[in-house]
Amino acid sequence: MSSAEIPVVIRPFQMIGHSVLAAFREVGRITIFALRVLIACVTPVIYVREVLRQCLKIGFFSLPVVGLTAVFIGAALALNIYTGGSRFNAEQFVPNIVVLGITRELGPVLAGLMLAGRVSAGIAAEIGAMRVTEQIDALATLSTKPHRYLYAPRVLAGILTLPVLVLVADIIGVMGGYLVGVGALDFSGPSYLRNTWQFVTAGDIWSGVIKAAVFGMIIAMMGCYQGDRSKGGAGGVGRAATLAVVGAAVLILATNYVLTSIFVQVGL
Repeated sequence: MSSAEIPVVIRPFQMIGHSVLAAFREVGRITIFALRVLIACVTPVIYVREVLRQCLKIGFFSLPVVGLTAVFIGAALALNIYTGGSRFNAEQFVPNIVVLGITRELGPVLAGLMLAGRVSAGIAAEIGAMRVTEQIDALATLSTKPHRYLYAPRVLAGILTLPVLVLVADIIGVMGGYLVGVGALDFSGPSYLRNTWQFVTAGDIWSGVIKAAVFGMIIAMMGCYQGDRSKGGAGGVGRAATLAVVGAAVLILATNYVLTSIFVQVGL
C-alpha cells in the first residue's frame, strides 16, 4: 500500500512505527559495532604504540580542562553546601559532603562530559575525515582491519586514561572545596582535611573509578561509531562530530544512573 492510500488517521501511527524501528536498527548497529571493537581490544594483535599515542592525546592533553573543571566545581559545591547547611546548623558537614559528591558523582560525570566534548568530537572528526576520503577503505584493501588498528586503540585509551583523570579530578576538586572552606568560610585547615580523610571510603573512590572506565569506553566508542558512519564530505564529518558528542553525553548520564543503582544495591 502506497503512502497516498494510507488513511489519514493511520499515518501518525505509521510515523511512530517507523521511528521505533529506526531506533531499534540504530541500537543494533551500535551494539554490533561495539562488540567487534571490544573483541579487538582483548584479542591479538594489539597495536601498543598506537594505544600509547592515543593515551597521550586523550588523557594527558585533557588534564588542563579536567583540572579547571574540578577545582571550580569543588569550590562552588562547598559554597552551596555551606549555604544549605547553615539553615540547619550543619555547616560542619561541608567537607564530608564535598568529598562524597565529587568522588562518587561529580568527578566521573563532569570529567566524562568534558571529554565527550573534547575527545569524542575529535575522534569522530578524525575518523570521519578518513571515511569520506576513503582512507579506511584503503586500510581494508591492505588487509588492515580498521576495528583493530583505528578503533580498538582509541577505546582502550579511553578506558585506561579516564579513571586516572578522574582520580586527579577528585584530588583537585576536594582541594578546591578546601581552599574555599579555609579561605572564605573560616574552616580550620587541619580539621577540614581530617574530616575529609576520615569520611571518604575506598568504596567511594572505586565507584567513581569504575564509572570512569565505562564512561571512557562510551566516549571513544561513540566517536569511532559516528566517525565510521559519516558520509557526504565536510558536512557529514561535522554532523558525525555533533552526534558523537550528544550521544556520548546522553549515554554517560543514563549509564551513571544505572551504575549508581547497581552500586547502591551491592552496597558499594
